[in-house]
Amino acid sequence: MANLSRLPMPIHETYDWQFDGACNDADPATFFSPEFERGPRRTARENAAKAFCARCPVVQECLRHAMSVREPFGVWGGLTAHEREVRQRSEVAAAV
Repeated sequence: MANLSRLPMPIHETYDWQFDGACNDADPATFFSPEFERGPRRTARENAAKAFCARCPVVQECLRHAMSVREPFGVWGGLTAHEREVRQRSEVAAAV
C-alpha cells in the first residue's frame, strides 16, 4: 500500500507546471520501468525518457517535486529513481 503521507497537499496552483511538461503526450511506460527490466533495454528506455526531459521547459520544477516527495519510481526531472536517491544522500551528507 502506498504511503501518501509524504505527498504535499494537492493545491492546484502547485502542480500547474505539469501542464507544460514535454512528457504530457508521451507514453508513461517510457518513464517507468516494468518490474524486471534490466540491462540495455532499461538503459534505452531511461535514455528515451531523459530525452524528453532534456527539452522540457519545466524540468527543474519536475525534479524539485520528485526530490521533495522522494518519488521512488520513474524518471523525473531528468534523473532516475536511483540517481535521485544518490543526489538526496549527497545533499544530506553535505548538510551535516
